[in-house]
Amino acid sequence: MKPARILIIAGSDSGGGAGIQADLKTVTMLGGFGMTAITAITAQNTLGVQAVHPIPTDMVLAQIDSCISDIGVDAVKIGMIGSADTAIAVAERLAALDNVPIVFDPVMVATSGSLLADDATIAAFERLMAIATLVTPNIPELAALGGEAIAVRFGTHVLAKGGHGEGPMLTDRLVGPDGLLKAWSNSRIDTPHSHGTGCTLASAIATGLGQQLDLVPSIERARKYVREALALAPGFGSGHGPMGAPLGFHAHA
Repeated sequence: MKPARILIIAGSDSGGGAGIQADLKTVTMLGGFGMTAITAITAQNTLGVQAVHPIPTDMVLAQIDSCISDIGVDAVKIGMIGSADTAIAVAERLAALDNVPIVFDPVMVATSGSLLADDATIAAFERLMAIATLVTPNIPELAALGGEAIAVRFGTHVLAKGGHGEGPMLTDRLVGPDGLLKAWSNSRIDTPHSHGTGCTLASAIATGLGQQLDLVPSIERARKYVREALALAPGFGSGHGPMGAPLGFHAHA
């Protein structure tokens, strides 16, 4: 059986912890085939983002078209989007796809605190939410987007991630247009090496959907994968380091 084809639309992280690099690792580890449309090049490491170079919108679209027209696509993951113009153009291009699940991770701020989306880009996220199968915001991102009500407003599903919450237990909530579908609670994994958690989770979910898993099993497998990756962090860098790669993870567990 051929692997699921996962198109990743996101920024490059030179330090390898997040972005396209984390996405490709995750898709590969879970048995998918990763393709990319790079929206921005960043110079970053565990301490922060030192420089950002957005890729022109037409080049982002050209990458998408090259992948879809020849190789095809079973699921799409969207991360850092680069600019408002790119967000709008990507939404229009993906809206033409037929029955392809789309996971949108609305990246606004890096783990280090560096801003990765300006106000205009965040406003344009509405176009992407309207075509997404699932939106995966953390607590501050969810607040900026309008709370769990966005599931009703855009007719999508929202995985409200609890990683930025207080206390020893964290809860992720899956909300659909009709309300809460499921919640998962786990003890906090206390580590500074959490760079790339959002990218990795969204890519893992997209891979599951591309492999024709339903939404809840895709999320459950992705959550297990991220928790294992956090536990295996190699400890690189002197800031928010990258997670590990669970080599023995059972792709269809």
